[in-house]
Amino acid sequence: MIWLETLIQGILLGGLYALFAAGLSLVFGIMRLVNLAHGDLIVVGAYMILIIVSILGINPFVATFIAAPGMFALGWLLQRFVLNRTLGDDILPPLLVTFGLSIALQNALLEGFSADSQRINAGALETASIPVGSLSIGIMPLLTFATAILVIFGLNQIIFRTALGRAFRATSDDPITASLMGIRPSSVFAIVTGLAMLVAIIAALYLGMRASFDPSIGPVRLIYAFEAVIIGGLGSLWGTLLGGIIIGVAQTFGAAINPEWQILAGHLAFLAVLLLRPRGLLPRAVD
Repeated sequence: MIWLETLIQGILLGGLYALFAAGLSLVFGIMRLVNLAHGDLIVVGAYMILIIVSILGINPFVATFIAAPGMFALGWLLQRFVLNRTLGDDILPPLLVTFGLSIALQNALLEGFSADSQRINAGALETASIPVGSLSIGIMPLLTFATAILVIFGLNQIIFRTALGRAFRATSDDPITASLMGIRPSSVFAIVTGLAMLVAIIAALYLGMRASFDPSIGPVRLIYAFEAVIIGGLGSLWGTLLGGIIIGVAQTFGAAINPEWQILAGHLAFLAVLLLRPRGLLPRAVD
């Protein structure tokens, strides 16, 4: 029974990692851009929610809706006026720019909020649980996992069921031809990054409610996001969810064996999948 509970907790933890990774997967799948500042932008979102909750004294979920337009605008502006200038055949410029952005964001947050750990107060939801047989499952992890499924489902619906999604796919396949059809790749890419930041603010909400955060934790979250994306298959959103679950399960089983092995077990699971399936478990078809 202990191992069953460990498995369930690992799967639910995977939902949080999938939220970290979904925006990263979306941006890479459409633009082939690796955003090294993604984890730090999630932390920025967590601080935005914290500020709104502290000033207005409202529920964190309501605060997230208030912060969401600001995060979308941040992503849109970042892509439109900075990252679009780095796109091309050479992958090095986006890496260098986003690496520099990561450092800048960490230092800006450090100046503004100090190195003290913060947490978003979720009230009774933090400890609430539901009994399932002899097990007790936390509502917060369940809500996180359900949100991850809804977010990934929603992104897939946008990409494959809407005119905007057709523009995404056309621009991803051939920006030059898409531009001849009246699509502006620079604007499309800006919207993609804006959507990724909407996912990031949702990830920030659960990050802040489930654990303490400080200005330096962004790179660690980026590592988890990268591993989930690579395990699932680059550009595959449902694969990202599967990758998050694999990392979460590996970490909870590692912690159950020895608390010092939690993080190591997740990395070993990543390496094992990489050795067996270098392109990931659900890779997108290659044209």
